Amino acid sequence: MINIEILPDFRRVFMPAILERAAQAALLQQFAPDADLTLVLTGDTQIQALDRDFLGKDASTDVLSFPACETDPETGRRYLGDIIISVPRAEAQSITAGHSLEAELSLLVIHGVLHLLGHDHAEPEEKARMWAAQSEVLTRLGIPPTIVHE
Repeated sequence: MINIEILPDFRRVFMPAILERAAQAALLQQFAPDADLTLVLTGDTQIQALDRDFLGKDASTDVLSFPACETDPETGRRYLGDIIISVPRAEAQSITAGHSLEAELSLLVIHGVLHLLGHDHAEPEEKARMWAAQSEVLTRLGIPPTIVHE
């Protein structure tokens, strides 16, 4: 199950189905279709506070992933964790890159899911694998993989 929380300030334009579709596509591509996670759409202030408090970086960012890797005792389903996305940052990035906000949010959701599943991009080899996975999922969704950020 994909739990989606959209702060009231950002409910004006978002269709949860787009976010859920991106998360499900990434989970399927990574052979984890039955895993659960939470997506939170928020603003720069909250994501900066989370980045500072949990990761020691006092800066705003586009997406944060907080892996949990727990099992729901009632259902036996794996809970991967939480993905937090800054809507203002996503909007700005979509304008700068010249693509839709929906495409940018899809990319950020996919990126977050991959992090929850253990992908990273700190080393060149890891980055190449993660960017290839992102591009494959975007292509399956009909989104040009050229939107992937460096």
